[in-house]
Amino acid sequence: MKVANRTFVVSGGASGLGLATVRELIDAGAYAVILDRATPLEDLDSNRVLFIRTDITRVDEVERAVSDAVAWTKRTGGLLGGVINCAGIGLSESLVDGRGQVHSLENWQRHIAVNLTGVFNVTRFVLKHLVRVPPEEGADGERGVVILVSSTAAHEGMPGTIAYAASKGAIRSMTLPMARDCAQFGVRVVTIVPGPFTTPLTGGWAPKVTNGMMRKGLLFPNRYGEPREFVQTVRWVLDCAYVNGENIKLTGGGRLPARM
Repeated sequence: MKVANRTFVVSGGASGLGLATVRELIDAGAYAVILDRATPLEDLDSNRVLFIRTDITRVDEVERAVSDAVAWTKRTGGLLGGVINCAGIGLSESLVDGRGQVHSLENWQRHIAVNLTGVFNVTRFVLKHLVRVPPEEGADGERGVVILVSSTAAHEGMPGTIAYAASKGAIRSMTLPMARDCAQFGVRVVTIVPGPFTTPLTGGWAPKVTNGMMRKGLLFPNRYGEPREFVQTVRWVLDCAYVNGENIKLTGGGRLPARM
């Protein structure tokens, strides 16, 4: 699809991979609506970017934010083009620790609320409006794109990531049925499955984890992915009309080790 002069809702767009995505969209001549609890980490062009403070675990806030985003598109003239779901959390906790303490229900429910239910709600409210957007000219008549973000943890989760891996595995499983539901409207659905990237999330990892990944988990390049590489993948998904219903791994050939 043509990205210029289209508007994309980006959850988690205030930092990390989401912020990098917003910058790329602006550079490509698009508009971006950031849904995030935190204020963006840098000043952005207010003519091209709308920030709406949103807790995606609160369904009323999500619905109101998406409605405000759609109203903004009418003022800018930038038709709605899709949603890019970058919001997410990852908090490590073992199912049972060395003292016999079991995994907290609160941690489990928090991961499901943010990484799964929050993504579901942001996407369905955007789709409510996206399916009514005039289709692009041409044989395909595409209306827009939904991008989900899973994780390589959905394929080879490390110890202590059961809640995170479960939530990201659910995103992986949602991809094809969502694409099939959306096909009749000319909307594609693609999930990006990144390995470790340089983000605020990995920045909080203990040195033992980072060193272990460098020794055991990574192939070439022997480093974490960079936000620009995630953004390049986002652009490819948006630009290539024939990619749909797929989970696209972005790992540099690396695999998460069973233990550090």
